[in-house]
Amino acid sequence: MVLERREMDGIGLTMQKKAAELERLAEVLVTGEQLRLRLHEGKVIKDRRHHLRTYPNCFVAKELIDWLIEHKEASDRDTAIKIMQKLLDQSIIHHVCDEHREFKDLKLFYRFRKDDGTFPLDSEAKVFMRGQRIYEKMMNTENTLLQTREEEGASFERTLVASEFIDWLLQEGEMATREEAEQLGRRLLEHGIIQHVTNKHHFVDGPLLYQFRMNFRRRRRLIELLHERSRSIPESHDSPFCLRKQSSDGGNTSFLSVSPTKEIKVAVGVRRSSMSSSCGSSGYYSSSPTLSSSPPVLCNPKSVLKRQVSPEELQTPGGPFIKKTFTIVGDAVGWGFVVRGSKPCHIQAVDPGGPAAAAGMKVCQFVVSVNGLNVLSHDYRTVSNLILTGPRTIVMEVMEEV
Repeated sequence: MVLERREMDGIGLTMQKKAAELERLAEVLVTGEQLRLRLHEGKVIKDRRHHLRTYPNCFVAKELIDWLIEHKEASDRDTAIKIMQKLLDQSIIHHVCDEHREFKDLKLFYRFRKDDGTFPLDSEAKVFMRGQRIYEKMMNTENTLLQTREEEGASFERTLVASEFIDWLLQEGEMATREEAEQLGRRLLEHGIIQHVTNKHHFVDGPLLYQFRMNFRRRRRLIELLHERSRSIPESHDSPFCLRKQSSDGGNTSFLSVSPTKEIKVAVGVRRSSMSSSCGSSGYYSSSPTLSSSPPVLCNPKSVLKRQVSPEELQTPGGPFIKKTFTIVGDAVGWGFVVRGSKPCHIQAVDPGGPAAAAGMKVCQFVVSVNGLNVLSHDYRTVSNLILTGPRTIVMEVMEEV
């Protein structure tokens, strides 16, 4: 029995390692595809001529590094080179003549393999690309598949019923038979794209509930490619907004969180995609962006609000609140603020040197709308997810007590 238990533990550990490897692959694929589309939109990728020969759909390495710095995806040229080298090592991009295995800050032509049909479509990559296409198709068509539902007495948001998902796959012509559709669902689960709501079951054709574990629409920061994320802290719908670094010094990974009393608290540097879902609505966790033995640190555990107000009180004519509108452009690290609370949510912390602070955002302000959508009746997780899946430039209306 002891041997059997050890063997099962070993199998479980192997599966966890495999899942982590697959998720890292997925992040590289999604991040690379998002960059490719942005570069096409910005006309950075185009047909170019050299020595009387035309090279279709390529970019100049030196110009791309300029673009990455200009768009705050990299702080300096060395960092930009490391980011692109990561994509080159993963066969996302390559030199147009395959003469350089290193990404160089020179006037050399590189191309995304997806633009010339040379992307190596192994079985793993095919599953992720299939999962992304199904996700986008589901998001872009009118359907009632994703809903809040209950299982085992608990409520779960944005869930799929397995049998309804299979019905949809057949209706959309994605699969020919229920057996094939069920097998696809199992592969999506094994690759970390979907999961059972309580992680107790594999994918089966029936009434069980599943969720998309991976948000393909989340705008990835390219700098994330250089940091291995600890999988003990899963990506969640928790507030994704991290405070920015105090300085560019690689040895200093601290962030500042400022309360109304000007008290300064220091937390370990955090990547916005590694927030812990176990944190309550009054605090947030920070964890190192690189693998570390240090446990997550709970900082700012208490709300900065002196009292909670209702949406009705905020909107009362002649009340003690004034409305302000901010346009905030996120940088390579984040937007520089933390959202907390519920109905309405509020600004819990603002990085003094971040984009939000530069726009005029302050703690204790109540969030009224995001990009024109009224969010007074939503909690901070919903508001965070709304911003996270939207454009880098956000327009926020807030109410501030006078």
